[in-house]
Formats: sequence, structure tokens, C-alpha cells
Amino acid sequence: MTLTAYTGADVFDGHIRHRNSALLVDGSRIAGVVLEGDIPANAEIHPLPSGTIAPGFVDLQVNGGGGVLFNDAQWVDTLRTIAQAHARCGTTSLLPTLITDTPEHVSAAIDAVEQAIAANVPGIIGLHIEGPHLSIARKGAHNPDLIRKMEPADVDLLLDAVKRLPILLVTVAPENVTPEQIATLTDAGVLISLGHSDAPYDDCKTAAAHGATCATHLFNAMSQFTGREPGLVGAALDTPTLHAGLIADGIHVCPASIRTALAAKQGPAAVFLVTDAMSTVGSDITEFTLDGRTIYRRNGRLTLADGTLAGADLNIPTALRFMTSKVGVSPDEALKMATSKPAKMLQNTQVGQLVSDGVANFVHLDDDLYLTAVWQNGTPISDVISKP
Repeated sequence: MTLTAYTGADVFDGHIRHRNSALLVDGSRIAGVVLEGDIPANAEIHPLPSGTIAPGFVDLQVNGGGGVLFNDAQWVDTLRTIAQAHARCGTTSLLPTLITDTPEHVSAAIDAVEQAIAANVPGIIGLHIEGPHLSIARKGAHNPDLIRKMEPADVDLLLDAVKRLPILLVTVAPENVTPEQIATLTDAGVLISLGHSDAPYDDCKTAAAHGATCATHLFNAMSQFTGREPGLVGAALDTPTLHAGLIADGIHVCPASIRTALAAKQGPAAVFLVTDAMSTVGSDITEFTLDGRTIYRRNGRLTLADGTLAGADLNIPTALRFMTSKVGVSPDEALKMATSKPAKMLQNTQVGQLVSDGVANFVHLDDDLYLTAVWQNGTPISDVISKP
């Protein structure tokens, strides 16, 4: 293998920023981060403009991309298309997400992700099943005809799936899943996230006590924070063990609400970025269908005909720039929210950080956080989506 030293930019390893340093890459693996004066003599120098080298982004909620939607076709080719579209935006590790659907499509999604991982499709690290065990009151764009309580057969299906997949994340509402079911699933390794729920604070805290570790797209499709009833928003912020995904596009959550949430969040669990991306990411399509309903793409917004938000037309670099320019967080904190923080939620040390002998998934961003280059498994990605 050829040892390559990437120089000229700061190196953000997912946790701290290294200045006057180089990222060493040996084939498909990270060889380390060293001061420029300590670059091995046998390394090939690859100079970059100023800016930042960072880990490839980690996105735990990706419904589609490249013009296709996972709900439409639970096939390996669908997953490959989605992963390639997001890799062009710097996301090198993702959880394809199946929105509320039939048991047959859930089974097909599990099969497809298992086959994609066996085939080493770059970027696919597991599966996120969002529904159908949600709340009708907070259904959002999910099909209400398919929303239902979790039954023993559903538990059995998920228990089998977690044995076959490296990561299985499932979004549920406490209204349609019992604490005992949550405990059974989390004891087996399923990651449970609370979302699309109108449950009160106490019920959400009970779900967390039984093993739930996340809240899905904070503030959206969930019981809100009020003075007398904190709801799921309050539980997500007040519970040290509940992480929370956040759609940072200026459409789903106001910057002031994000600032308040970040200030209020009790750790060690943290808020991290997700895109909730639909098929529009990496494509020029202006509309698509979900369960036979048309979703319209207008000015960065995806909606049903009645105006209901239906996922997001968002990539991670755009979310990073929103977090720094509109919310006011530092570039390093924004980068953590797209790399090491979602990895921490997954308890996965192989993604979201640049560590010796880790997979060489990394990006280069300019000083304004626009993407300029992406490497996946040490190989540069062509046709990167950079400045508009």
C-alpha cells in the first residue's frame, strides 16, 4: 500500500482539531494524525487547500437519495443508489430508513440491508425502521392506515433482524409499544428511538428507563414542551441517556429553539444531526410519491399537498452551515454533531472519527464549510456536490 499524507488543512478527528498536522492514510485505513514535521519519509504528500479534513459524515435517518426512496423498492440496488448519492455529499456511513410500511416490506428491508452489507456496499452500516408503531396524533407524513400497536410477531421479527444486522435502530411511540417490549428489544441489542409520539413526559421517561436511547427528529412529530407538561421534547432534553436527532434546515426547527435545546440538553447523551433525506438529495427531481401520495419539492421544502412536511431536502454540509451561521455553534461543535456524536449514539467506534487503523472515510471542507472532496475506504469520490 502507498502511505499518503494529506496536508495543508487542519485535521478535525471527530473530537479535537489538529493544526499544522497531516492525516496519514495507508490504502483503505487511517494510519494516524501527525505533525507536519513528523510525516514519514516514505509518505506521498497530497497537499490540500486551507480548510478542514474531517471524518466522513454519519447520518442515522436517510429515507432516500439519488432519485429513489427505500420504501419504493427494498433492493440492494436501491441502497447502492442512495448511498452513492449521499457519499457525494460527504456522508460515508448511513442508516437507510424505512418509513411506516407493511410487515412484508419491513421484512424485505431487513433482507436488503443484510444483503447489501454482505456485498460490502459502501456506506450502508445498518437499518433504521421508523414505524409503524407510532401515534396517529403525530403521524406527520406516515400513512395512518398502516400505523398500529406492536404485536408479538413484530417483536420476533426485530429480534431476528438484530441478529442479522450490525445496527438496528427502530423508532416507536410509547402509545403503541409497551415498556416490556422496549426492554426485550433493547436487551437483545435493538436501538430504540422515541418519535412520532404524543406521549406525556412520564411515559417517555418510562420508555427511557426500559432502554430507549434516542428521540427521532427533535421537536418534529412529538409532544411539545409546556410549563405543566414537558412532553417528549422535555424528556429528550432532560434525560441524560436520551440522544436526539435534529433536522437543521431552518424549516423543521427554528434556530432559537435549537439554541435553547443545546443549552438545556442533559448529558452524556447529545443532540446530533440527521437529514431525514428523501429521494431528492443528489437529484434534480421536483416531486415524487410516497404511498401513492405526491410529495412536492419547493424552495428546499418537501410537503404533501396539504402542506404537511414530508422528510427533508437536506444534506449534511448544508446542515453544518446552518448550525454555524444561523444557530451560532462553532464549526468544531457542528462537525461533532455530524460525526462523533451520532457514532456515540450507535456505540460505534469505527465511524465518525479519524483513528489509527480505522476505515479511511474522510472529507475536506473549505473555510466556509463547503465540501470540496470525499474519500470512502481511502478512494476519492468523483462528482462531489460542493457549492451550489
